[in-house]
Amino acid sequence: MHITFIGGGNMASAMIGGLLAQGWGAADLCVVEIAAPARERLGREFGVRALPALDTAAAAADCIVLAVKPQQLREAARALAPGLVAQLVVSIAAGIRSTDLSRWLGGYRRVVRVMPNTPALVRAGISGLYAPPEVGAGDRARAEGVLAAVGATVWVERERDLDAVTAVSGSGPAYVFYFIEALEQAARELGLPADTARRLALETFRGAARLALASPDPVATLRERVTSKGGTTERALKTMDSDGVGAAIARAVRAAAERSRELGDELGGTSD
Repeated sequence: MHITFIGGGNMASAMIGGLLAQGWGAADLCVVEIAAPARERLGREFGVRALPALDTAAAAADCIVLAVKPQQLREAARALAPGLVAQLVVSIAAGIRSTDLSRWLGGYRRVVRVMPNTPALVRAGISGLYAPPEVGAGDRARAEGVLAAVGATVWVERERDLDAVTAVSGSGPAYVFYFIEALEQAARELGLPADTARRLALETFRGAARLALASPDPVATLRERVTSKGGTTERALKTMDSDGVGAAIARAVRAAAERSRELGDELGGTSD
């Protein structure tokens, strides 16, 4: 399968690197990137064909990955539309719904929407995928195979659920970094050196996540096992509960989901 990436930013770079690491040949991959420095870096770093604009050969790839910013997707889709015959089109642009993308592609419906996240940069991401009912199992498997190069994948059956995916895992790394920042700051305020505070915070998050992934038990059970009655953890968690930390996180995720819906309305629209 030949893949063309339209847009050569961080996520496209992560996907290209992941595919090459899985044994794909550089000759099977192509990237269209208008910025000359980025284009030169992609060619130099990965050995792939890097173009300033879409040409006939690039448009004829088996799979086209739209990796531009949401605000640029309409223009990119319209440029691609005349060359579409039977290609699979995968969009990783946040918020743009498949009906809007299809309209910009001249009614083309062989599309899959994907919401990846930034840990894809170290091949530890997770991507939510959605495809309209008319997209067949073969195309779904192809799309999943491309995204699996940078981490885990999950499918949603309703397109609106991608707003929740965006709020939980798309934006989620920022929530984790926010908590790590706070934990580091608290450690420094307790007198620990900055490098020790950073390492303790990072390794705690990494270890806890690995434990949760490896355990068949709910995370609530894992939390309870750390929380001895009358101990330090219980005191800390009671403080968080009294401050409404859990409720604040839930409100934040709902706000992110609502903003994802708003962006779909703002960027998709109905006018062409």
